[in-house]
Amino acid sequence: MKFNELDLDEKVLQGLEAMNFEEMTPVQEKTIPVILEGKDLIACAQTGTGKTAAYILPLLNLLYNESGTSSKVRTLIIAPTRELAQQIDMQFDGFSYFLPISTMVVYGGGDGALWEQQKRSVEMGTDVIIATPGRLIAHLMHSGIDLSGVEYFILDEADRMLDMGFYDDIIQISKQLPEKRQTILFSATMPPKIRKLAKGILHDPAEINIAISKPNEAISQSAYICYEAQKMAIVKELFSQNVASGKIIIFSSYKQKVKDLAHTLKRMKYRTAAMHSDLEQSQREEVMLDFKNGKIDILVATDIVARGIDITDIVLVINYDVPRDPEDYIHRIGRTARASAEGAAITLVSETEQGKFDRIERFLEKEITKVPLSPELGDAPAYRPGFSSGKRNRRSKSGGGDKAQNRSRSRSGGDGRHRRRSRKRSGGQSGQSGPNA
Repeated sequence: MKFNELDLDEKVLQGLEAMNFEEMTPVQEKTIPVILEGKDLIACAQTGTGKTAAYILPLLNLLYNESGTSSKVRTLIIAPTRELAQQIDMQFDGFSYFLPISTMVVYGGGDGALWEQQKRSVEMGTDVIIATPGRLIAHLMHSGIDLSGVEYFILDEADRMLDMGFYDDIIQISKQLPEKRQTILFSATMPPKIRKLAKGILHDPAEINIAISKPNEAISQSAYICYEAQKMAIVKELFSQNVASGKIIIFSSYKQKVKDLAHTLKRMKYRTAAMHSDLEQSQREEVMLDFKNGKIDILVATDIVARGIDITDIVLVINYDVPRDPEDYIHRIGRTARASAEGAAITLVSETEQGKFDRIERFLEKEITKVPLSPELGDAPAYRPGFSSGKRNRRSKSGGGDKAQNRSRSRSGGDGRHRRRSRKRSGGQSGQSGPNA
C-alpha cells in the first residue's frame, strides 16, 4: 500500500516524497489509519519495522490540521534513551520539512544553561516534546513545566523503559496529562507488565501485533564457542580475514571491555571508536556522527546503542559477550540488515554464557551455526549449556562421567561464517544508564 492512498495532508505527502518514501511497511499500514481516527493504540512491533514513522506521520497530520494552544505542549513522546530520542527528532526533521511544526528534545548530559533553555522553551510553547523519562520527571519536579495541553501521548519501546525501571516515572508523567488525550504505546514485546501499564494509561485501545519479536531473516547468524580468554584473539582473526567490508558494531555488556577492545583495535590501526555512558553527550553525538559519515568503521559499544539507532549500512554485528536476554540479542543484531539489506551477526560464547545463549536459541526456535575455532586459537570448550559454570565444563571435557555426557546437549559444528522549518531546541537527561551502560 502506498502513502498517497492514506488520508494525509498534501504537505505531509510532500515531505514523504522528498525523503523517497512510497510504500508503507506492515506496521505503518495497520497503525496509521487507527491513529488518524483518534483511537488509543497498543502496538507490538520490533525495531527496524518503520514504527517511528508509523506514529510521526499521523501526528504531523493531526497537529497541522487541528488548531491548538500555541503556548502549551501539544504532543509528548517518551523514549528510553537519549539516542532514540535524537533519532525520533531526526525523523521529525525530515517528515515535517514543509510543515510549521516545532519540536524539542529533552534528555540529559547538559549543564545548567541547557536546563534553563529547556525550561524557557517549554514555557514558550512547542508542538512536540521528545523526552527521556528521568529528565522529564526532573523538570516536572523542579521547573514546574505545564503539560496540561498535551493532546497526544506516545510511549516508544515501552518494554525497554520498564526493563530500565521507569514504570513509576511513566505513571507519574501520565498523571500530569489531561484525561482526554490520545495515547499510543509501542513495544517490541508484550509481557504482563506492559499489559498492566497499558490498562492504567490507555482507554479502550485498538491492539495491533505485527510480528513475534524475531530477527530479520536477512541476518546471517553464527557463534563461536570459546573460552573468555580467546575472545580477543577471535576478533583479531576475524578482522585479519576481512570478514566484513563496511560498518561494524561490536557490543559488550561492560563498559570496561568496550574501552579495552576499542583501545586494542585502535592500536591495530583500525578506525575505531567507543560508545559508553562515561562519555559526555557531546562526545557521544560526535562519535555517532563520525560513524554515520564513514569516518569510523568499527563502533565498540554497550547496549546504549542497541536500540533506536537507524544506520542502514551496518554489515556486521559482533556480540563480544552474550546479551542478558533474547530481546536484547534481537535488538543488538537488528542494527544490521536494515532497509532491505543483508547483514551478519556473530556471537562469542564463553563457558559461563552457554546457558544464556541456549535460552536465545530456544526463543528463536532455531539452532545457530557454531563455527569451529581455527587451530591457531587452541581448543574450545564443548557446548554444554546444561552445565553453565566453567568449572563443570572443564571437568566434563576431561572425562566427567557418562551421566554428565548423557545430560549434555552438544551442538558444536557447522561450517557457516560467518531543516527543518520548525523550531528545535535540545537539551539535557534521563537517569537511565546503569553501572555497565
